[in-house]
Amino acid sequence: MKIGELASASDTAVETIRYYEREGLLPAPARTESNYRTYGPEHLARLQFIRYCRGLDMSLDEVRVLLRFKDSPLENCGDVNTVLDEHIGHVSRRIKELRAPEKELKELRARCGEAREAQECGILEGLSNKASHSPKKGRGQHLKGVHGPT
Repeated sequence: MKIGELASASDTAVETIRYYEREGLLPAPARTESNYRTYGPEHLARLQFIRYCRGLDMSLDEVRVLLRFKDSPLENCGDVNTVLDEHIGHVSRRIKELRAPEKELKELRARCGEAREAQECGILEGLSNKASHSPKKGRGQHLKGVHGPT
């Protein structure tokens, strides 16, 4: 299959597939006489594995370690356990970090129970008050470690 077909089958952008190839996560595909990439079912399966791991918020380095073990099925998988244990800790810390902004957002939401003129909006007033009293807290302050698109 061509790269567009692989992209469609895996719901992955073409540029992401090329990036994973450059990073060594996906093996280089065969090339046709006209130099088009041709992918097989093994590329699709590997890409789906990568995408699933990324959906679990794993870093590319973590995925790389897991793929190394998938590629060496007779090795001891103790390091796989270590990767997962560390990632579970990372996710737990992120959940804890997100609790504070969740609480703050719920408190703000409670300030405006019904639609009204924006000048009377309790949410906007609360955000303005918090912003003026916390000049160092900017966007993302509470969201340390939040990743961009996968």
